[in-house]
Amino acid sequence: MSDSEKHEPSSETAEATTENATNGGRDSARTQSPDSAAGQGIEAQLQSAKAEAAANYDKFMRSVADLENFRRRTVREKDELRTVATGRVLEDIFPVLDNLALAVQAAKQPNADVKSLVGGVEMVLGQLKSALSGHGLKEINPAGQAFDPHQHEAISHEPSDKVKEEYVLTVVRTGYSLNGRLLRPAAVVVSSGPAKKAP
Repeated sequence: MSDSEKHEPSSETAEATTENATNGGRDSARTQSPDSAAGQGIEAQLQSAKAEAAANYDKFMRSVADLENFRRRTVREKDELRTVATGRVLEDIFPVLDNLALAVQAAKQPNADVKSLVGGVEMVLGQLKSALSGHGLKEINPAGQAFDPHQHEAISHEPSDKVKEEYVLTVVRTGYSLNGRLLRPAAVVVSSGPAKKAP
């Protein structure tokens, strides 16, 4: 065998080498393909998560802004409602103030009649009570009624032959409620029943 024959590869050997190289490339491509696909999948998931997070943050900020606007609107409407309600009460009290001013002027006259002044003031007081009653204010004047700790404030007990025990003997200060809600309890003196005789 000559030296040239020793060093020249046969055609079969060359084809085998080419086929091995080709198959190796395919095997390499097959080995890298899942990793590459996984990387692309993770990247897509990351982009989707970022987009979803941005959308959720935008919704959150809109919700916060809507809540703040609602809070401000509620406070404003509450203030407006209070102003309107107060205005209505004052409008009903204006005539009372006018009549009270007239009563003061009449009292300053040299020939003022005390009985007429008292009658006029009583009329003004009744007018004021009527105006406030129209807005839900109710007097609590429990003279002769059973003592109610939820409506009355007992400042003392006194014996009485005419008023039963634990009934209101005297109203020291009238109480008031507004639409059923207690504003001020009536201050009362409660009867302790007939005085006990000394032995």
